[in-house]
Amino acid sequence: MKLNDLLENVKVENEIDQASLNLEISGLTDDSTQVEKGCAFIAIKGYQSDGHLFIEDAIERGAAVIIGGKQLKDNFPVPYVQVANSRKALGQLSAVFYNYPSRKKILIGITGTNGKTTTSYMVRHIFESTGYSCSLIGTIQNVINGEKYKTINTTPSSLVINQLLNKSTDDIVIMEASSQGLSEFRLEGIEFDACLFTNLSPEHLDYHGSLENYFEAKKKLFLKLKENGTALINYDDEFGERLAEELSSSGVNVRTFGQSKGADHQIKDLKPSPPSNAVINDQGEWYKLPSPIAGFHNLYNSALSYITGRSFSLPPAFIIKSIESFPGVEGRFNIYKLNNGASVVIDYAHTAEAILNCLQTALDSTENRLIHIFGFRGNRDEEKRKEMVRISAEISDSYILTLDDLNEVSYSDMVDATYKLQKNYGNEKGRVIPDRTSAIEEALSMSKHGDWIIITGKGHEKYQQEYRHPVRSDKDAIQYLSGQTNR
Repeated sequence: MKLNDLLENVKVENEIDQASLNLEISGLTDDSTQVEKGCAFIAIKGYQSDGHLFIEDAIERGAAVIIGGKQLKDNFPVPYVQVANSRKALGQLSAVFYNYPSRKKILIGITGTNGKTTTSYMVRHIFESTGYSCSLIGTIQNVINGEKYKTINTTPSSLVINQLLNKSTDDIVIMEASSQGLSEFRLEGIEFDACLFTNLSPEHLDYHGSLENYFEAKKKLFLKLKENGTALINYDDEFGERLAEELSSSGVNVRTFGQSKGADHQIKDLKPSPPSNAVINDQGEWYKLPSPIAGFHNLYNSALSYITGRSFSLPPAFIIKSIESFPGVEGRFNIYKLNNGASVVIDYAHTAEAILNCLQTALDSTENRLIHIFGFRGNRDEEKRKEMVRISAEISDSYILTLDDLNEVSYSDMVDATYKLQKNYGNEKGRVIPDRTSAIEEALSMSKHGDWIIITGKGHEKYQQEYRHPVRSDKDAIQYLSGQTNR
């Protein structure tokens, strides 16, 4: 592709001669170590490093052109294209280079604080049950043409997304959209047939600065709908109601669900404990809606998945049958039975609202004790920690504060912070055991028949640091410390 064609959607801020515009560009990359002869290297200023510092390296490796966001005086041996925002430009360039792959697929985007992953897997299960093939891009893994790939971020870079879309031969692509990814233009140039909103509660405020900014970041997904695209929104969430009204007033096709009478698909008679179900209204007909995963919040995930299927004209009975057979998601309210008759739940919940939903679901499922184990991630939303402790102190019969990912915070600082949280916001039901595996071991040893042990925060994720016992995840810890368990 000629550089002139590549730049068709990008506002260039400096003069580029015609000879340079006629250059043939063989590829794109924002990583200088991945540059091959004829590539365009896009220099992006990140949080830990600045791509502009690696321009010389990119040129030595064969870059044909450099595209960056800074005004540079260096006389490079290859053309330098200055743009206002090179991170945004990367998305625009990627879409053009790969010939707008999102336009050739049915694309479904999902955003919200909680429930994105569960909903994405449930929607995928519904469509695959009909015979469609589905790609998946999200928190746990990326799945393209049936092959699984490890993922670093919930929402990859715009270049990676376009490469994945271009590679996919699947009929439908289902993608989780994080607020940070939206803020950093990782979905620039991507167009969606349907955008889903699960809910919104305080999270990532260390990054966004305020709840309002967080909402505005989430809203950006819905501005990427195709001309005939549909927004599917949880109307019971106050931000969902606001989003629905704002989008409707701007002419977007919106379908809502919730217990609110104003919802297009009203749900009622919610039964969160197993077997979990509700009923949902669809054009005047009421259908029993199952949720294979227990919990009030998972009924909402089922409802959103149901209306997603309906928005693509799938029959109600077929969607419901598909939801009934949904096998669940790794790290999302996974239940393990211990030999002593106690139950252990592993859940990814790491916000106050998610922990509340998780603990309440377990409370509804037992008349015995509730033992909660959780920690806090270093350099992440310190304000939400005290509310998490308050909720656990109120609902649990016993709780243990432990460590989660340190994220470059020192062990001693994180331990000190955890003890202070217990002292200031906890009660006599709680204590601190810094070693996560020792905390799990203690909970298992004190459990009795009918008790529920809830381990939140990590879910499917591997441990980032070493602990006393030689295990790499909460699931490994349960199996190692209790002997083989049955799930």
